[in-house]
Amino acid sequence: MADVPGEAPEHCPGTKSEQAGKASACAGCPNQRLCASGATKQADPGIELVKERLSNVKHKILILSGKGGVGKSTVTSLVSRVLADSNPDKNIAVLDIDICGPSQPRILGVLGEQIHQSGSGWSPVYIEDNLSLMSIGFLLGSPSDAVIWRGPKKNGMIRQFLSEVDWGNLDYLILDTPPGTSDEHLSVTTYLKGAGITGAIVITTPQQVALLDVRKEIDFCNKVNIPILGVIENMSLFVCPKCKNSAEIFPALTGGGRAMAADLNIDFLGSLPLDPLIARCCDEGKNFLTDIPESPTILVLKDIVKKIIHKCENEKDNNVIDKT
Repeated sequence: MADVPGEAPEHCPGTKSEQAGKASACAGCPNQRLCASGATKQADPGIELVKERLSNVKHKILILSGKGGVGKSTVTSLVSRVLADSNPDKNIAVLDIDICGPSQPRILGVLGEQIHQSGSGWSPVYIEDNLSLMSIGFLLGSPSDAVIWRGPKKNGMIRQFLSEVDWGNLDYLILDTPPGTSDEHLSVTTYLKGAGITGAIVITTPQQVALLDVRKEIDFCNKVNIPILGVIENMSLFVCPKCKNSAEIFPALTGGGRAMAADLNIDFLGSLPLDPLIARCCDEGKNFLTDIPESPTILVLKDIVKKIIHKCENEKDNNVIDKT
């Protein structure tokens, strides 16, 4: 019901159901007349627009986590930078669909840049020759402006990003999503139905409170038929930048992301140590690959990126989603 205004009844039969607007549960619903008219059963024209626009994008990867604060946006930027740097012949783009908390412009060092529009659509902002970004952060008057939107307006913005940005020929489009399994996730899944989702990378931290929510995100992927490329455990260890000693900040009392991945039969891509120097680079929008190339996190990142490329190139179910 995310694309229909108002609240759904507790036992809503669904907008695509033959009983939409006719079932007893529909009585009193503000959307009853709309559902009964059959308008909600019609295909969204945005799906075909997105399919056409993304026809030249080889791989679409969602970065997901059911838990906020696990460093999902940071990992998105780290992976995209390493992917672009280690593959100069490939074109990489990041789409920030965290509508209420767009952080990619700051992390990637392009805060305050403007979006330009041409006859072919919006032009993304370039960070490197082969790395570009689109975010609602570029459309706000100030980085501190709050985005106070209901679901339908968020959905419309995501559809615009997917159908009106002139990405050109891309090898990888990496989508940074907000935490949870709500409007933004359902929208991007629906609109990418025709264009195809290569898969999702799930981010977690080692402690049990994060793993519980991440399991819900994995269940979401299974229910909407999104292939899971693997799990990345962030902030697995703290590495002191001076003495290089390490310590557990979030103890993995139940085995952490590796044990969860094994339990759910999902590939474990790697554990990223917490390096405060990389965190500072992200806050200042600097390129950590050139500023702190000796960081132990970079070695792990490069290995993770190699695994991601291998998974994408060998994913048999590329560009196929059977249901939403």
